[in-house]
Amino acid sequence: MKITRCAALLTAALMLTGCGKSVAVISGSDGPAATEAPVIITLYPDKAPITCENFENLVSDGFYDGLTFHRVIDGFMAQGGDPDGTGAGGSKDTIKGEFTANGVNNDLLHKRGTVSMARTNDPDSASSQFFICYTDRPDLDGYYAAFGEVTEGMEVIDKFLTVKRIEGADGDNSRPVKPIVIDTAKMTDPDPEGNPRVELTMREIKP
Repeated sequence: MKITRCAALLTAALMLTGCGKSVAVISGSDGPAATEAPVIITLYPDKAPITCENFENLVSDGFYDGLTFHRVIDGFMAQGGDPDGTGAGGSKDTIKGEFTANGVNNDLLHKRGTVSMARTNDPDSASSQFFICYTDRPDLDGYYAAFGEVTEGMEVIDKFLTVKRIEGADGDNSRPVKPIVIDTAKMTDPDPEGNPRVELTMREIKP
């Protein structure tokens, strides 16, 4: 793929674009909600230290609890972490984009299960929105800040694809009709190599 074509594809692919006016934070009123099996995300701060620290801080602050995956595309990725639920919001602080095209030596690849940061055209605009790849996407390598991977529970992320979706602002059938909700996100024990890990618990996913 030529660089110009690649850049155009990436601009369209993971912009922080709006996906309707759905409410992002979903609160339960009928007692504890049913949940899916935990999803474990292993972080790699040796590759993307700023990104990992930002993600860990947001998790520890409870930022992601009750937020949604507002954008889900077959054969591509699931994107979440926007407090507005539209794809245009984020946390208050933005961080440096830790990827090769932005002058950072980050050799993590975008493959199935990779967790990476969404952003606008500004390379240093990422804040809280992240995406999880469904397939290998070498066209994203060097242009987006990969910082972790799903090491347990990818079958739960796959289950997002069973939810009916309608057209979003990106022009794809990407906007879930029923909210895909993060019940809790919390730090858990590090892996045997000492890499920090995050446990996501999703509310029951209903097609």
